[in-house]
Amino acid sequence: MTNYEVMLVINPTLEDEKKEATVETVKTIIAADGEVGAVETLGMKKLAYPILKNTEGYYVLVTFKGNATLPKELDRRLKISDNVIRHIIINKDEK
Repeated sequence: MTNYEVMLVINPTLEDEKKEATVETVKTIIAADGEVGAVETLGMKKLAYPILKNTEGYYVLVTFKGNATLPKELDRRLKISDNVIRHIIINKDEK
């Protein structure tokens, strides 16, 4: 299994319950085909530029292990999510 990490920027206008539900959804997607590692909530941070008229975002970093198809499926599901305004998936083993 390959080590990955995903950084999520969640819409800051959501209630705290919906933010946590979004993180739980991501963990569920990962757990279906891989292993969830550390989940680090970084909280509200200022964005470099406005995204959807938001100047701040709620940041969450999730490390996980999975096969090569898991990041593709996670990326597809995050792109269609209304709660996630930006995300990036990084292969930590690639040099």
